[in-house]
Amino acid sequence: MKVTIGQINTTNGDIEGNVAKILEAIEKAKADGSDLIVFPEVATHGYTSFDWFLDKDIIETVGEPLQKITAATKGITAVVGTVRKTGDAYGRKLFNSAAVVHDGKLLGFADKTLLPEYDVFDDPRYFEPSDVRKIFEIGGRKIGVVVCEDFWNDKTFWKERIYEVDPTDELIIQGADVIVSLNASPYNKGKIKLRCDMVAHRARLQKKPIVFVNLVGGNDGIIFDGASVIADEEGDIILQANAFEEFIETVELDVHKPDARGITGNECETIRQALVLGIKDYAGKNRFTRCLLGLSGGIDSALVSALAAEALGAENVLNVMMPSPFSSEGSVKHSEALAKNLGMPTRLEPISNAFEVLLRQMDLHKPTHGGENLAAENMQSRLRGVILMTISNAENRLLLSTGNKSELAVGYCTLYGDTNGGLAVLGDVLKTEVYEIARHINQSAGREIIPNSIIDKKPSAELAPNQFDQDSLPPYDLMDKVLKLYFEQKLSPEEIVSEGNDAKLVYDLLNKVESPANEFKRRQLPPTLIISRNAIGIGRRRPVTHKYRRNPKN
Repeated sequence: MKVTIGQINTTNGDIEGNVAKILEAIEKAKADGSDLIVFPEVATHGYTSFDWFLDKDIIETVGEPLQKITAATKGITAVVGTVRKTGDAYGRKLFNSAAVVHDGKLLGFADKTLLPEYDVFDDPRYFEPSDVRKIFEIGGRKIGVVVCEDFWNDKTFWKERIYEVDPTDELIIQGADVIVSLNASPYNKGKIKLRCDMVAHRARLQKKPIVFVNLVGGNDGIIFDGASVIADEEGDIILQANAFEEFIETVELDVHKPDARGITGNECETIRQALVLGIKDYAGKNRFTRCLLGLSGGIDSALVSALAAEALGAENVLNVMMPSPFSSEGSVKHSEALAKNLGMPTRLEPISNAFEVLLRQMDLHKPTHGGENLAAENMQSRLRGVILMTISNAENRLLLSTGNKSELAVGYCTLYGDTNGGLAVLGDVLKTEVYEIARHINQSAGREIIPNSIIDKKPSAELAPNQFDQDSLPPYDLMDKVLKLYFEQKLSPEEIVSEGNDAKLVYDLLNKVESPANEFKRRQLPPTLIISRNAIGIGRRRPVTHKYRRNPKN
C-alpha cells in the first residue's frame, strides 16, 4: 500500500483556497501511484477558526467543501480533516471529523472524541464529542482513523493522562491493521522529537503501521510545524516530512527503509524556523508584503530584523532608528552595520526635538518617584510608537513589536510604546534565548549577520542617563531560569525554589508576573508567536483585577 502525507498550510476561512490545496495534493498523490492520502485536522476550514464554528451560516454550509473533494478521489482514497453537522437538537452543532472518501464516494466519518481545552485549545467550545469507533477497509487493509487528541492518550507512553478512554487503543482492539491520525498539533520546544517518539513507540508496541499527518503554517500566534511521520510496524520512521513547510510525498508502507529528514536536533534552529514561518504567514495571510520595526541597536530588535529579512525578503524590511538624548553612540552605528549586513533599508527619525517640546509642555523636567522620571522615560517610547505607527499606516507596512518574554513577563515595557505593533515576534522568547538564537544565526551563516557589538552590548532601554536593564531587573540568566520553570513546566514557587533558585528572587519575580498592572499590559499586546507551552499569549488566562499574592511559607 502506497501512502501520501498531505501536509498543507491552511488559512482560516479560506475554504476555496484550502480545498484547492487539497485537490492539488490529491492529483500529485495519484501521479505517484498512491493508494491513500492523508490531510491534517480541519484542513477544509482551518483548525483555529475559533468562534466562526458557532456561526449559523458557517454551520449550515460546512458540508459543501467535501463535495468537491469527494468528486476528485477517482482511483484513490483520501482522509480529510473537516467539520460536519451533528444533526442533534442539543449540544454543540458540529463534530470535528475525518472524512474518508474513496473512488468518488464518501465512505463515512471518524469523529473526534477527546476534546482538549488546555493551553491554546478550546475544542469543547465548538465541537460535540463522539463515542463511536469505525474501521474502514481500504485496499484489503483495515484502517483505524483518529483525530489528533484521540491519538495522544497512550497509557504506555504518558506518565500522566487527562482522559480515561483511548480511542486509538479501542480501534486496535477492534482489529485495525493501520492507524491514521489527523493532527493540528502546534509547535513548541521539544515537541517534534516528542511526536516522533510517541508514534514510533506505539507502532513498535502494537506492531501496526501509523500514519501521523500534522498541519503546517502560522495562524495568528499559533505556529504548526508539520513534521508529519509514517512509522512501520517495527517502529521505524519510513517517511519524515520536512518541518515548517508544505510537504506532499509518498512512501510504500512496507518499504522498511528509515527516513530521518526534517529533524534538525538543534532547538535554536527549530525556534528560528518557527519564528520565520510565523512572521511570513502572519504577514502574507493578512496581505502585508512589507514590514517595519524600530531598530534600537539592542539585541531584541536586531534579532527581529534578521528574522523578518528571511521571512519577507531584506528589501521589504524597513528599519527605523529613533535616537533620543540618551541613546548611546553605538545605537545608530551598530544598527546601520546590521542593516548593511542584511541589505535592508533604514530610516533615521530622531525624537530629541519632539521629546524636548513635550517635556516643557507637560512640565516633566523634574525627577519623580524617588529620583526617576518614569513619565518622561515612557514618553520617549511612546513617541517612537507614534512614528512607527504613522509609517505603518502611510506605507501599509506591518509593524513588528520587538519585546522579549522576560521583559513582558515582569512588565519591563511601555504600553502604547514598545508594545505597539501588529505582531509580537519575541513575546514567547526569553532574553537568554534571544542571545542563543542570535549567536546561532551567525554561526550557521559563518559570518557576522548580527554584529557582535550588538550581542556583546550591555542591555539597556536607553531612556535615562547611564541606564541598564539590571538596574531594574535581576540578571537575565537567573531570571529566565525561574520564568522557564514557572511558565513552561507550571511549577509552584516552592518547587522552583527547590530547584536551587533563591527564594526571594522567585517570589519577587512571580509577584511581578502576576501583578494587575503587568497583566493589563499583556492583555493589550499584539498577537504573540508561540514557541513554548503555557506561553504569554492566547492560551494564558489570568484576571487583571485581583489581590492574589504569593508569599513564602515560614
